[in-house]
Amino acid sequence: MSTHFSYLNGTLYAENIPLPEIAKQFGTPTYVYSRAALIENFREYEKACQEYASKESPALICFAVKSCSNLAVLNLFARQGAGFDIVSGGELERVIAAGGDPQKTLFSGVGKTVDEMRLALKHNILCFNVESHEELTRLNAIAGEMGKRAPVSFRVNPDINPKTHEYISTGLKENKFGIPYPDVLQCYRAACTMPNIDILGVDCHIGSQIMDKAPLLEAVDKLMELVDRLSVEGIPIHHFDIGGGLGIAYNMEKAVKVNDFIAHVYDKINNWRQTKHQNKPIKVIFEPGRSLVGNAGLLLTEIQYLKTSPSKNFAITDAAMNDLMRPAMYDAWHRVQTVSQRPSGEKRWDIVGPICETGDWLARDRKLAIEQGDLLAVMTAGAYGMTMSSNYNSRGRAAEIMVDGDKIHLIRKRESNADLFAGESIPA
Repeated sequence: MSTHFSYLNGTLYAENIPLPEIAKQFGTPTYVYSRAALIENFREYEKACQEYASKESPALICFAVKSCSNLAVLNLFARQGAGFDIVSGGELERVIAAGGDPQKTLFSGVGKTVDEMRLALKHNILCFNVESHEELTRLNAIAGEMGKRAPVSFRVNPDINPKTHEYISTGLKENKFGIPYPDVLQCYRAACTMPNIDILGVDCHIGSQIMDKAPLLEAVDKLMELVDRLSVEGIPIHHFDIGGGLGIAYNMEKAVKVNDFIAHVYDKINNWRQTKHQNKPIKVIFEPGRSLVGNAGLLLTEIQYLKTSPSKNFAITDAAMNDLMRPAMYDAWHRVQTVSQRPSGEKRWDIVGPICETGDWLARDRKLAIEQGDLLAVMTAGAYGMTMSSNYNSRGRAAEIMVDGDKIHLIRKRESNADLFAGESIPA
């Protein structure tokens, strides 16, 4: 996957823009995205799908909005032909505002509200990924009230270990997501009896930041087995949603290659179609998120103080856990680079923020040559960085910048203090 962040004469650049120029114009902390990296990452999926898909098994790439939901990013992917995977009504509104196509949009998530269902039905989304019988019953009733038919796929929980962090594992039987595999056939049978439901597909998503393709391919086997059982009962399936979850390298890990993964998926599907006589076209849907945006973004921050003690050295930055939650929440590792390289003076530092929590840290025990006022880049922060940020300690959320060659675009302004309480009121 491309990043497009590199040093030139000792200064870190985003494409053709030196990061100090961004800090000077827009301040810190600031998220910086490379437009070229975003497009190249999407085209890696697109190229693989063009190589292996066919008329009998076409492909659709649906970007997982929860990973990076800025309108400029969504618009960029929409113009490349992407569909979208959403998990809330707010994300659907973002897709529409960004110029995305609701009819190429999937609605996942375990807790869809009545209002969210109505919104999605109003905009004729591609499909609801239904996660319980109770959700199906509610959706059927609401579709009937609106004079609509709701397109559905059932999200299967196959009880497969994705070998990732427990908080981002979604396909084990103890997880809240999906319908247990032994129970899903009964849900399809129930859907067949409901007057306002159209069955479109099968769906599975077993987790995020997955570094081994074997669990993902095992989930594909489970879905094919399910489609065979549905075929016996006369229930046709039109799409095959295998979710997302491909991991990226945060610390020199060996990530699954997109082309290799998609080749294995289609090899399985093509063999299955030949042996099981699956003659009707079945669209294959992928839901990448992190693998499209993770390495395409960084968090730019300035060192406010250097604080030393006999046991620890702390570099206190203006970025904090409210800006990048992943280290505090997942014990996640992000590479930290100095924006301006120094020839000597390296020490071990913990990179921490100003929030009143011991858990407010961005990186630990990093060997860096730094001084007060230096800029740091927290790398591989394009996914689940800005989307998980908050206003904890009444801190405004960071600005967002997209770099396009030698152009800088402000795609989200920094929140002011007044923004933080603009919607609040004091009773008379």
